Amino acid sequence: MSEDLLGIYLNDHLAGSVVGHELVKRTHASNEGTPLGDFLNLLAEEIEEDRRALTDVMDRLGVRRNPAKQAGGWVVEKLGRLKPNGRLLGYSDLSRVLELEGLTIGITGKLALWRNLQALAQVDERLATAPIEEVIRRSERQLRDLQEYRVEAARTAFGD
Repeated sequence: MSEDLLGIYLNDHLAGSVVGHELVKRTHASNEGTPLGDFLNLLAEEIEEDRRALTDVMDRLGVRRNPAKQAGGWVVEKLGRLKPNGRLLGYSDLSRVLELEGLTIGITGKLALWRNLQALAQVDERLATAPIEEVIRRSERQLRDLQEYRVEAARTAFGD
């Protein structure tokens, strides 16, 4: 196993978790007081919990965190706010669709990470007690729920 490559990979995903957490907080703020907002509030808590699980795995494996990558993730999310959304100022139905798509992509990546860690746990005893199965199940549920809200947002944005 290449410890260096694994460290890069895990730090990339840690940076991605920063992007996801910032994105879900922003999306929640724009949808507060709705069923979607309630879902996003829970999702924000779970993304933070999953990020803690990832840092625990990194600690178990002796992988040092790269603060520059985490800061880069924060900047990337802020720059993502500059995309056109059909309105000069403010939030639009297209904003919601794009943000939910971004969250879907992020959670899909997170699920791939944890499935890879599941395979690694078969040969690395340091991961024997990591909450891998729990994070996989939670991520699968998050994707299912997010898919429903994403499709609903697309119907609202692009429907009649």
